[in-house]
Amino acid sequence: MKNFKEELLELKNDLKVVMEKAPELGKFAEFVHLAESDGVLDTKTKELITVGIAIALRCEPCILWHIDAALKAGAKPEEIIDTIKVAVAMGGGPALMYGIKALEILQSLTT
Repeated sequence: MKNFKEELLELKNDLKVVMEKAPELGKFAEFVHLAESDGVLDTKTKELITVGIAIALRCEPCILWHIDAALKAGAKPEEIIDTIKVAVAMGGGPALMYGIKALEILQSLTT
């Protein structure tokens, strides 16, 4: 199994480098932060939604990022597994393959 904790650190580092080289992307990051902050929906719910979208869009780095964020926002592993099921139901076979990856990521981040 891949070391997703290490991969997450690399992803965060890479993002920091990109932001330093292209500071205008900071505006996008600010928007994302605002969109994912508590509002009518709490942050945990929003992160669970983004996990599902990341699976359906087949973005492995996004899945990693948002599973970590969902856990930090208080999501239980069972809630993330339920989110994976909904994403697969909506995304079909390709989403199933990324749902498997999401489960591997979840197991790695919670052990």
